[in-house]
Amino acid sequence: MNHLLKLPRLATRAFSTTTKQMKNKVPDNQKIFQADNGLPVHIKGGTTDVLLYRLTMTITLAGTGYSLFWILCACQPKGK
Repeated sequence: MNHLLKLPRLATRAFSTTTKQMKNKVPDNQKIFQADNGLPVHIKGGTTDVLLYRLTMTITLAGTGYSLFWILCACQPKGK
């Protein structure tokens, strides 16, 4: 019966601790992003950030163009 009383404590302890300690990467990233090298922030992260930025800008411009196209189509008078 005693082991049933300890079960909730063991279950919460199992989920609150990690088996592998992770290194804090924040100071390393702060050094990279706060360096005064004249690069914009979206380039300082490396190739992945550059590709993500370009993809985001491409989708944004395509969506804006698509929206403007349909607004222009809606403004045109209907043919008879």
